[in-house]
Amino acid sequence: MCSIMGYCSKDADPEIFKTHFARTISRGPDDSRIIDTGEGLMGFHRLAIMGLSPEGMQPFELGGSYLVCNGEIYGFKKLRGYLKSLGYSFKSESDCEILLPLYKECGTDMFNLLDAEFALILYDGDKKDFVAARDPIGIRPLYYGYDASGAIVFASEAKNLVGLCNKIMPFPPGHFYSEGEFHCYRDITKVKSVSPDNLDTVCRNIRKKLSAGIEKRLVSDAKLGFLLSGGLDSSLVCAVAQKLSDKPIRTFAIGMKDDAIDLKYAREVAEYIGSEHTEVHMSALDVISSLETVIELLGTYDITTIRASMGMYLLCKYIHEYTDIRVLLTGEISDELFGYKYTDFAPSAEAFQQESVKRIHELHMYDVLRADRCISVNSLEARVPFGDLDFVEYVMSIDPEMKLNKYGKGKYLLRRAFEGSYLPQDILYREKAAFSDAVGHSMVDYLKEYAQSKYTDAEFEEKRMAYKHARPFTKESLLYREIFEKYYPNQSEMIIDFWMPNKNWEGCDVNDPSARVLANYGDSGK
Repeated sequence: MCSIMGYCSKDADPEIFKTHFARTISRGPDDSRIIDTGEGLMGFHRLAIMGLSPEGMQPFELGGSYLVCNGEIYGFKKLRGYLKSLGYSFKSESDCEILLPLYKECGTDMFNLLDAEFALILYDGDKKDFVAARDPIGIRPLYYGYDASGAIVFASEAKNLVGLCNKIMPFPPGHFYSEGEFHCYRDITKVKSVSPDNLDTVCRNIRKKLSAGIEKRLVSDAKLGFLLSGGLDSSLVCAVAQKLSDKPIRTFAIGMKDDAIDLKYAREVAEYIGSEHTEVHMSALDVISSLETVIELLGTYDITTIRASMGMYLLCKYIHEYTDIRVLLTGEISDELFGYKYTDFAPSAEAFQQESVKRIHELHMYDVLRADRCISVNSLEARVPFGDLDFVEYVMSIDPEMKLNKYGKGKYLLRRAFEGSYLPQDILYREKAAFSDAVGHSMVDYLKEYAQSKYTDAEFEEKRMAYKHARPFTKESLLYREIFEKYYPNQSEMIIDFWMPNKNWEGCDVNDPSARVLANYGDSGK
């Protein structure tokens, strides 16, 4: 996944920098390098995925300018060919090596040219200025803060900045920082015009664009694997990838030993598509003993994110320890585009679209954060096909009237788009189970019981009132917040609030983020 850090001050202490940067060595265990630009320090921990040779090691340098990037630049060979025609030469097969020459030619306009998931820090030697940027969805992480002297510091994770910066904030997706200011270069949710496409055309385009997004993410010099929950989204990613592959892909699923909902469906999908499938089981002890580790690695107190991370973290830990896979494809971001169980309650098409915009803007603090941290802490790279920029832009442009659940089945457009031979019909039209429930209803119950045992009712009321921002509202949320504060003291504003259904909608004013508590959950957990 790689880790980057930039301390934008000529007074930056190299030893302090080295200590803070070492906190994310698991993101890039293959090699590490720190350089002094003369105006500040830049660091890179490498996880070699594209261009595995030593020449692909960063920071890259060109004419006194330097760059570190955690990213995948899709279609980079075409851009490299263009840059070669202008006289640039390249030492490696790394996709990120094109970025400094591209910046030399285009300046900050280059960010709009990239089909990529990335976070980068660049030192412009001509201007003696630091530039930083992040992809439009925020799939790759980046945080920033200011030291005691007012110098800005950038890093892949908040943990790099704890104790160095008073207030740590996520770098806004779709923005770049230059000459002391943040600028929005692309808001992926802004619809220039509503698509006039009819239902058949919409579904055809969804299939075509998602398939293209999956195909480009199969390009890797390191070995690929797939997280397969047995739900619609991950099953589609695996099914399309298998059709595009000339040998069985490797799929992985996890569940509680006793009541995992999705293991049987994941197995059915794997058998249908012909993947090489591995099942991993976890216990109540695994869940409780990993809780503090998971909250520390996530850097969040959000209930949904933590619950859904338990299985994902343990599965990725297994993959890291027992396989030689380095890249994992996942099914995140589909819900924000096509709807959750709670968006069935959207009072209008306009409300549905507004909710989708809000969720995509916030994704980098929740599901995308979960996928990145659970995967990267295990020295693996995450790729998220549903976050393909062309695909997201198109789905956001679809008339939201079409996306409302008027069909008696959520995510109808996505399901209809892949009718045919991709998946068994019962999987394609199966009701959604939340990821944290799908690994087994008992997992969430164990967490709730554990939290219940930690506080009396009086202690809960007293302790929760100490927090003004995102105040805990259950014993479970208080437990998570207290662990979070242990590792990220006074940094709760990194997360805007709890990821919950829209309480303003009828039927959604609930006190638990699980879809289990909604009236329309129905057969989702079976």
